[in-house]
Amino acid sequence: MSILNVMWAGGSPFASIHKVHQQILSQAEPAASVKTWLLQGHASGCGINVGDAREWGLSSARLKGRHFWRLMKPWMRANFQKALKDSDARVLLLDGLGVARTLLPILKTLPHLRAVVIFHGSSRFHAADQALFQQFPASRLTLAAVSNTLAASLARDLQMPVMTLRSAFDPVAFRAALLPRGEARARLGLPLDDTPVLGAVGRLVEEKGFACLLDAFAKVLQHRPDLRLVIIGEGSTRAVLQARIDNLGLRASVSLPGHLSDAARLYSAFDWVAIPSLDEGLGLVMQEAVMAGVPVLSSELAVFREQLADAGWYAPADDVSAWSDAIERALNVSPETIAADQYQALAPDQAWLDFSQTARTLLS
Repeated sequence: MSILNVMWAGGSPFASIHKVHQQILSQAEPAASVKTWLLQGHASGCGINVGDAREWGLSSARLKGRHFWRLMKPWMRANFQKALKDSDARVLLLDGLGVARTLLPILKTLPHLRAVVIFHGSSRFHAADQALFQQFPASRLTLAAVSNTLAASLARDLQMPVMTLRSAFDPVAFRAALLPRGEARARLGLPLDDTPVLGAVGRLVEEKGFACLLDAFAKVLQHRPDLRLVIIGEGSTRAVLQARIDNLGLRASVSLPGHLSDAARLYSAFDWVAIPSLDEGLGLVMQEAVMAGVPVLSSELAVFREQLADAGWYAPADDVSAWSDAIERALNVSPETIAADQYQALAPDQAWLDFSQTARTLLS
């Protein structure tokens, strides 16, 4: 059997999405052939090995049929149709709504293909989207979301079943790849002593809430001048965040090392991990930190409570005072105890078994 993994784009901003898809594909039958299409971007920038990949080099405007490109849409679809016929694929793993809008109209003419659409976050649906999905029987189309919270939200919006495929990692393999604390700190240019370090990982975009985190950190720094903050990631708000760091006088205490391909190996450098997101489909960083034995302080979002329940440490999203208070409290408790409670709540070993079983069912 051949599986075609179709991604909206390559590049470091989409690294976590590629990571999820590769985890799903790792559960395919050993004899299955897996290939990847990147509608935009390059495989070299994905931050993970995506295997045999075809780069289509299309722009968002072209894929969405905006302006002049509306006239070229039939030609683009004809190219996709020919490529799908030549691919020998039987199952398509589609990355979200944009890819679904692009390829599902073509699949109506290719009855031998079955599609699985993976939603990684909330989406704005049009009436045409629901109509498109309803044209396929359940035997040919499965909609899946990476958390129970997201699946329930999408099902309400679409008035259609949405399966939960809560993303997970093999905890044994993940922990085996972690760098020791000293090596991880050296990699990030941090002091090798007991200097407290707050870490954060994610795209530098507004919805990740890093502006609030910086303001809260600045308040805490008045009482804990030895505290350090590292935000790993890259994105469109880098310049804005750097300006905020400069204006708050935080250059000596905060670093933005950019996108690091080995970020998942560096959690041991941190005493706590902060996830100040305004919205999330799942939040892989929470899982990675907990598996690494590092306690997490996160925004009060349903998707985070879904994973850590009462073992989580929460602060209201985009509330600077609440976040500064939460950080100060976190610095005055045993991180090992909190980390152990959170690991038990997340139950990564069972989560990986559940994920593996569901992924195999989707790809079979």
